[in-house]
Amino acid sequence: MDERWRADLERWAIPEEIAAGAPADPWGHSAARFAERADRALAAPEGPTLTRTAEALPPGGSVLDVGAGSGAASLPLVPAMGELIAVDVSGAMLAELTSRAAALGVPVRTVRGRWPDVADRTLVADVAVAAHVVYNVPDLAAFLTALTSHARRRVVLELTERHPMSWLNPLWRHFHGVTRPLRPTAHDVIAVAEGLGHRVRHESRPAPLSRFDRLEDLAESACRRLCLGRERADEVVSAVIELDMWPVPRDRWFTLWWEAPGPGPSRPGKTG
Repeated sequence: MDERWRADLERWAIPEEIAAGAPADPWGHSAARFAERADRALAAPEGPTLTRTAEALPPGGSVLDVGAGSGAASLPLVPAMGELIAVDVSGAMLAELTSRAAALGVPVRTVRGRWPDVADRTLVADVAVAAHVVYNVPDLAAFLTALTSHARRRVVLELTERHPMSWLNPLWRHFHGVTRPLRPTAHDVIAVAEGLGHRVRHESRPAPLSRFDRLEDLAESACRRLCLGRERADEVVSAVIELDMWPVPRDRWFTLWWEAPGPGPSRPGKTG
């Protein structure tokens, strides 16, 4: 199942001839947008991911947040959380998270790098969470195995039902004549985790917020993702209207969780 996951994910690669003409990184993320997401989560903490993480967290317990961004999935656990261990490839996002954690008075340890490459220098925590990360992970089994080995009590994942760039599929056909894949999906993540021996429970709901509030924001994002110059934003808006894509339907978010096999020490690495 893991090999199928890898193969399905590889089909999301942008054709080389299109990527070569991209004026900006089509896969890039904005630290400012992630910071806004964290602030919204802090202002109105809610949702099954937060609930499933909080119910497994002992008073003053520790949380490992992999692909933490600016902390939207973990910082709302204050004041129950006693320590946060945050892993991310982006130093800018970790800086945003650190400043918010300081304001909340929660100790935070940051590890910059890609999971599970940095697992051997990351502390074990009571609960491990990874929100909106797995569609960037080719070796999903290794990712989940390392995540589980770093959790004493529970592992919690949050992800969209389909690849987060799926909303762009009609525009890929319109501008480039490219048909994008339908897989992998959240159900494939469940299958991989169950194949590793975990008893996976899950629930889903519509995304709490619309993807875009304004057509202009959609056009700006779509131009970057589609490898188009920003001067083509008006063309994108016209296509979106023609294809009946506005407003963009809300994604369906899945929360998956399973219990960790047992307690471990609070030092890096696996235990014996």
